[in-house]
Amino acid sequence: MKTEHQRTALITGANKGIGKEIARQLAQHGFAVFIGARDMAKGRETSEELCQLGYESTFIHLDVTDPVSIKNASGVFSQKADHLDVLINNAGILEDHGETILKLNTEMLDRTLKSNVTGPILVIQDFLPYLQKSPMGGRIINVSSGAGALSKMDTYAPAYSISKTALNAVTKQFAGALKQDRIAVNCVDPGWVRTDMGGANASRPVEKGAETIVWLATDAPQSETGKFWHDKQEVDW
Repeated sequence: MKTEHQRTALITGANKGIGKEIARQLAQHGFAVFIGARDMAKGRETSEELCQLGYESTFIHLDVTDPVSIKNASGVFSQKADHLDVLINNAGILEDHGETILKLNTEMLDRTLKSNVTGPILVIQDFLPYLQKSPMGGRIINVSSGAGALSKMDTYAPAYSISKTALNAVTKQFAGALKQDRIAVNCVDPGWVRTDMGGANASRPVEKGAETIVWLATDAPQSETGKFWHDKQEVDW
């Protein structure tokens, strides 16, 4: 049974943390949500949780570091829905907390860029045909970080910070390339959020971390594109 009339959203890395909360909030907004996750057991579990609450949710196995997995995921999606309204590139890794660029392991840098930059590019490319079929104009939201802002950058987690700066550049490139398709492309700094990545001492709950992302997916004007957001305000690159 294809989802034809309902609004649809795909969230990568949606089996935990901010991604899971984004999926929950979008489901509450009436979206059919597609849970993209590398961990099959946790992805299925998250999708089933939403279904038990009465929402429409489907798990799709999706490893953003594997081009074949991304292609397969778009094929599976095509069997479930005929269009995609919202794509949220949330999956990402942070491996170099406490490191400095003076001794940065470049293999770790390659892994980080593959997950945080190349992955989102490939996901957008492979799911673009479905975003172009969104009746209301598609929306792409890349989950970035304040660590990627050049205006404030210092020495924190160099591989992660550099990857998020690059993701911001990816956002600008796609925003320009997709303007004629009425597809809005933005990136978000969700702040320091209590997740596996952010840690227990982080200042924000996941609900707050997801808030601006969900706003861009639902209520923000479609004309807003190519911008960097934090708490529903445009911020410096």
